[in-house]
Amino acid sequence: MLLTLVVPCFNEADSLLKFHLTASRALTHIPDVAHEIIYVDDGSTDRTIENLRQLAALDDKVRYLSLSRNFGKEAAMLAGMRHSSGDAVIIMDADLQHPPELIGRMLELNRKGFDQEIARRTRQGDRFARTVLARAYYWLINKWVDVELMDGAGDFRLLSRPAVDALLAIPENNRFSKGLFAWIGFESIVFEYENVARENGGGKWSVGKLINYGLDGLISFNNKPLRSAIYIGLVLFAFAFAYAAWVAGVSLVKGVDLPGYATVIVAVIALGGLQFLLLGVVGEYVGRIYYETKRRPHYLLKETDKTSPQIAPTGMAAQESVPPLPQATHRS
Repeated sequence: MLLTLVVPCFNEADSLLKFHLTASRALTHIPDVAHEIIYVDDGSTDRTIENLRQLAALDDKVRYLSLSRNFGKEAAMLAGMRHSSGDAVIIMDADLQHPPELIGRMLELNRKGFDQEIARRTRQGDRFARTVLARAYYWLINKWVDVELMDGAGDFRLLSRPAVDALLAIPENNRFSKGLFAWIGFESIVFEYENVARENGGGKWSVGKLINYGLDGLISFNNKPLRSAIYIGLVLFAFAFAYAAWVAGVSLVKGVDLPGYATVIVAVIALGGLQFLLLGVVGEYVGRIYYETKRRPHYLLKETDKTSPQIAPTGMAAQESVPPLPQATHRS
């Protein structure tokens, strides 16, 4: 069996060596499995690409792709899967928040016939406010979207080759992988692992990025926000019609009364704000259609391990030798 590890990297120069050594050691204890590791440099601005060149020079099982700029993690994962050749693919981060020690457990479950082995992290150690907001978000979004999204289940998972091929067959430009993983189906199993602190520094997700990511999840897999605009419009029309009838009735009985200016202003402002909100929802969908019709590639490659200059293993990669890895005699 050939296993491919796809590892998206963005400014991970400080953690690459430790991750590679830890993953390589974990893989040496798994019998009858050959492997390759595909690192995807997503437009890093530190020494990530230089370190990847060194690792590729040291270890013939290392492959890497360097994107021409920062296209985002979704594009990096897609690039890695497209260039993978394994019978199974594991997607994991380079910051060691995804423990390489779980690779063996994933392979055991894969041998039992599951196509997706999903590692779901606990929220132990997270701030209370973040935990509450995350659980509220997943509760709310699962009321809306057409697929089920699990709290704590991210990109860290093993995918069988049929599952990978199914993901690669989806041509859409606006990719929300957490939803796509659920949408393709296949036999899946979930297991939990304890939350692990990031190896170097804090996370790269700002509040703004988290909000945008949440909106992507809400919009990518349903049209209910558009449908809700129709319902809101019908409800408001019914209230407006009833109010107009009431005003007309009062005017006929008691005559026209001038007071009501404040009510009218408040109603105009409220309805105007609601219209802008609904227009924004419609604009989100139209914008996504706009980007889909352009048919731009998801990413552009600047360099790969096949096109890089020959570099002697020095510097970061020579600080500690990579342990010998088992050679596969066959693939199953």
